[in-house]
Amino acid sequence: MAKAELTSRANRTLSDIDRQSFLHPFSSIADQKVKGAHVLARGSGATVTGADGRRFLDGASGLWCVNVGHGQESIIEAMTRQARELAFFHNFNGSATESVIRLADKIIDLAPDNIARVFFGNSGSDANDTNIKLIWLYNNLLGRPQKKKIIARRRGYHGVTVAAGSCTGLANVHARFDLPIPGIFHVSEADCYHNVDVGDENSEAQYLSKLLSELEDLIEREGPETIAAFIAEPVMGTGGVLIPPTDYFPQVKRLLDKHDILLVLDEVISAFGRLGDWFGADRFGVEADLITTAKGLTSGYVPMSASLIGEKIWNVFDEAADELGALGHGFTYSGHPVAAAAALANLELIETHNLVDAARIQGDRMLRTLQSSIAGHPLVGDVRGAGLMIGVELVADKCSRRNFEPALGVAKRVQLACLEHGLLARALPTNDVLGFSPPFIVSDAEIDEMTEALKQGLDIVASDLVAEGAL
Repeated sequence: MAKAELTSRANRTLSDIDRQSFLHPFSSIADQKVKGAHVLARGSGATVTGADGRRFLDGASGLWCVNVGHGQESIIEAMTRQARELAFFHNFNGSATESVIRLADKIIDLAPDNIARVFFGNSGSDANDTNIKLIWLYNNLLGRPQKKKIIARRRGYHGVTVAAGSCTGLANVHARFDLPIPGIFHVSEADCYHNVDVGDENSEAQYLSKLLSELEDLIEREGPETIAAFIAEPVMGTGGVLIPPTDYFPQVKRLLDKHDILLVLDEVISAFGRLGDWFGADRFGVEADLITTAKGLTSGYVPMSASLIGEKIWNVFDEAADELGALGHGFTYSGHPVAAAAALANLELIETHNLVDAARIQGDRMLRTLQSSIAGHPLVGDVRGAGLMIGVELVADKCSRRNFEPALGVAKRVQLACLEHGLLARALPTNDVLGFSPPFIVSDAEIDEMTEALKQGLDIVASDLVAEGAL
């Protein structure tokens, strides 16, 4: 390399380096080549600060995950202490460290009563891959090699690895990646806003019946002896913050039990308090055979996931232990001791400061504040939420609930307008929904500030759309 080029590289800005070196996840390659990254440098509580010194309210908790807020010293200290004592050792061949043993026990204590064991990974994607493999192992041990198909939902998000990405019900995760793999099927998402008439007291029950009939029709068509599991998020996150009809999950569970099909609850977002309960299974009154967790386990301070294994599956593994021998599955970093230490400190913070209750209380307040402040805005069709997981759906026509043409990118434009007013919001990939999931420690004043920034962003984009003749 020429010396002049070396000098040029030495003088690059962070933005230059980003454009020349980093392939971003879920980002436009074309945009990145022109703009470079929006670089964040510091965080405290419910705010983050950019490399340029600008302060932003973190309306999305990073990516649905910084539940206890940024800069919590007790988590940082726990990670540092563990790293000094033993930064890494694996859990293969029966080895373990104290932090991971205590974390598994703590999760069992917090989890629904039927959870028997915990398996650790690194992300929600790999946890869902783990769950799929455990489901296949379970049916193989029962002598049912044909019972392997998985049913998921359109617009659901379960990760991007080959198996988990196949379960995800978003076109951009499948397109050009040769997904989904065979044996993965999708039924409709539970979207009450577009399918329930609030003026008709029977409408929600009728919609629920339609969803159940679609699921049962698919089971009958494929053959219940071939269907292994149904996977769903308690509240659909990336797909639009979609809250299911009343009694949806208990009714789905009854249908699955009728056909001996397992229920996997993907609680990567909802577990550990996001919905105002420790688990979405608690909130919706349903017993899952497997629960996928990740984000809130460490509040994003370090990567970690956990697959929570129910008694029904565990008992089969336990009975076949001699036949099974060594489990042929695991990752180098399954149960990383520093991640486990972070998770223990995170869960202690949540318990000590009653942050699950805070998520419910502040979530209710934020939902009420948004509904009273922006529900009448020309762009806003629906404001919905559960705990501190809130969606604002933007529509071209409020009466018909007609969405904007995707090419207009309305939610993305509002996201960018909010950024200029100091708010980090997240435009979700379908139906122009903005997702909000601030840390559980968000204050009343910060909720008000977020609401005002969102109003300003909506006003700017509405004005632009009127000028373009799109509204």
